[in-house]
Amino acid sequence: MTVQITSLKPGEYAPAPDAGLGTLSTGKGNLPLESVEVEANITALTCGVEVTQGFRNPHDVPLEATYIFPLPDRAAVTAFRMEADDRVVEGVLKERGQARQDYDRAIARGQRAAIAEEERPDVFTMRVGNIVPGERVTVRLTLSQPLPYEDGAATFRFPLVVAPRYIPGTPLDDLAAGDGVSADTDAVPDASRITPPVLLPGFPNPVRLALTARVDPAGLDLTEMRSSLHVVSQEDGVVRLLPGERLDRDFVLRLAFDASSALTLVPDGETRRPAPTAETGADTGADGVDAEIDGEADGDGTFVLTVLPPARTDARRGPRDVALLLDRSGSMTGWKMVAARRAAARIVDTLSSADRFAVLSFDSVVERPLGVDAGLVPATDRNRYRAVEHLARLEARGGTEMLQPMEEALGLLEDPGRERVLVLVTDGQVGNEDQILERLGSRLAAVRVHTVGIDRAVNAGFLGRLAGLGAGRCELVESEDRLDEAMEHIHRRIGSPLVTGLSLKAEGLEVVAGSVTHLGSLYSGVPLTVYGRYRGASRGALTVHGLREDGGPWEQRLEGRPAEGDAPRAIWARAHLRRLEDRYAVGEHALEHDIVAASLRHGVLCRFTAFVAVDTRVVAEGGPRHRVVQPVELPSGWEAPGFAAPIAAAPMAASAPAVFSVMGGEGTLMAGGGPAPGAAGAPVGDAAFGGGPFAVPSGAPRGPMFARPSSPRMAPPAPPVPHSLDIVRPQLAAELARLREQEALAAPERRRYLADLGSRLAALAAYVGGENELSALARDLSACEGDPAADVDALWRRAVERLTALSGDGTSAGTTGSAAGRPRAQRASFWKRS
Repeated sequence: MTVQITSLKPGEYAPAPDAGLGTLSTGKGNLPLESVEVEANITALTCGVEVTQGFRNPHDVPLEATYIFPLPDRAAVTAFRMEADDRVVEGVLKERGQARQDYDRAIARGQRAAIAEEERPDVFTMRVGNIVPGERVTVRLTLSQPLPYEDGAATFRFPLVVAPRYIPGTPLDDLAAGDGVSADTDAVPDASRITPPVLLPGFPNPVRLALTARVDPAGLDLTEMRSSLHVVSQEDGVVRLLPGERLDRDFVLRLAFDASSALTLVPDGETRRPAPTAETGADTGADGVDAEIDGEADGDGTFVLTVLPPARTDARRGPRDVALLLDRSGSMTGWKMVAARRAAARIVDTLSSADRFAVLSFDSVVERPLGVDAGLVPATDRNRYRAVEHLARLEARGGTEMLQPMEEALGLLEDPGRERVLVLVTDGQVGNEDQILERLGSRLAAVRVHTVGIDRAVNAGFLGRLAGLGAGRCELVESEDRLDEAMEHIHRRIGSPLVTGLSLKAEGLEVVAGSVTHLGSLYSGVPLTVYGRYRGASRGALTVHGLREDGGPWEQRLEGRPAEGDAPRAIWARAHLRRLEDRYAVGEHALEHDIVAASLRHGVLCRFTAFVAVDTRVVAEGGPRHRVVQPVELPSGWEAPGFAAPIAAAPMAASAPAVFSVMGGEGTLMAGGGPAPGAAGAPVGDAAFGGGPFAVPSGAPRGPMFARPSSPRMAPPAPPVPHSLDIVRPQLAAELARLREQEALAAPERRRYLADLGSRLAALAAYVGGENELSALARDLSACEGDPAADVDALWRRAVERLTALSGDGTSAGTTGSAAGRPRAQRASFWKRS
């Protein structure tokens, strides 16, 4: 097969020359990470990847190396292996606290060991301990991921660098949780685990990068491949990076396929279980819950349903309320700010006179070009012109305080009689993702949320989660030339979907209750892919039902086709775990056991588990005497901060940790072993950008910032929330107030209002895990519009009664996570367990 590969931009991208403000090395040699190799095997719309990281100890004492690195946010990590000194040790997936204890115990005994942990959907930490002098250790991760598809093209995106993130909040005054350069705060309790040190621009000895993607269309018609931002070669279906590329941007490959609707049924292969070891004994995580998913048997196979959208009808679109949020923080400097302004302006230009809108630009403060008290304004020519004029003047500055503008935007989108849309344009580089989800998750479920991620190393995991909660779409833009194509997709998504209210009906196939991933809606040019579990034989059919734009019914029936492979089960398990983790983040802490059990059952890594590999041979008596945190590249396109004066890295004692970064409020170059950071008044946030992840927090202790203590430093988990409804009680109270205000509606309008209320309550019920009373009420209200025999007055009285009981007074909800009034910041997060 020979397919021409073309660039997304005119010309080719040459690697940056080895020039810059300086170089860095330890007093005993180079940094430990020597190489990163990525082998991707793309088969139709799925991809299997093996990531190989090569570490070498250039010192004369045993070494522990830490590397904070990215992986695709939708990928399922299913295997882990450590190789050294002709020995191969297979990793075991365990509950995260247990895995950490096993690793620390092995390191203290002098055994070679490695551990891989997930910090965010796309941020991971690798630790490799007791690498003896001169030794090379290789660790391999195996993962599977789906390829998103729309407008005739699938996209393989592989991130290569963890970009600096803005860290809000008050610093915690206990030991740091990780080895990064930012202090943990009450808003981001694990900030030190997601902020690796950053290399100076022009570092002359970058990590050797090799990336190969082998493409098998598997019967689909592959017409074109396009690459972005990297210099590649292509031969007979194999794409390779040319030597010299750096780990400073995402690798993106777009494949032009002709997709089709299909239902694939994949029976399970061998069940994955964590193997017992001599030290840990028999597995304790899966027995008793081995075949359980949310209380249901998880089935015998995985189905993959792909549905193409129907042709667009001529139905008239309803009026919309659109809140547009534009991130103008310091990390958006350069081409990203230009692209963000263009994207936001194009969204404003597509609004019609029937729409209302608001524009909020934010960094550390929120600005409204149409007036602070204006709220939503009609999308007249004059108002749209004023908004575009404001957008054209924006420049990057300040920190990324995202929570407040999102709260303000949601406060504007409260009219249930109009389609409510929130559009967020940002790079997503914030650390307080969990705080935002906890505060806003239930409210996002009642609004359609679209995210536009602009960066060459975008925080895709967080932006994808936001879009998923709001049943919207996430578009990633890695270059200005990609913007026009991406905005065409966004414009269609802001418009009404072609088919809504999707549901599945099985024929001859027993679908496991609660296992189906989010159905969402059908949009023009965007096929819908749904995963789920089934019991029994791999045969049967599924029919997809929904409503067209004009209110008419729509359905498509697909016969199942048996297939083989492990990827569908792993991809489904990762999506299922992500859904449970999101529910945990908004307060359902009792789900921890279910998350761990599902992760171990399906052999897929999550934030509650970790892969650990321990060699039985003792190689370093007394454990490692030197620790190094591997610095990462500054993402391509990011502007480096100014430097007061370059400082040469001094030789360090064998026991000193080596951390190299650009740090300090004035842009001072720091190296491990140098003066302790944290002068009084130093900001938390983007100091280099007017507040950001290069800053060292005020009063931050030096030790935990630069070296990882050998003992675990995870605090006990927060106690389970006794009433999961607490998180949505303010929204239920608001719905009750609106319901009472509509008492005077005529019967037809009452019926429509109750149906709309039912859809919103269903979203809230789903977000808190399907609370029985709320789910039943939502189901009955939603059905009344299509049931002429329904007693609307009785339903109205029932809705008032149940919402009164479920909402309470609403005064105690929604305050979790706020730092207001706290005498001191406190730590309580699930990834801090010992």
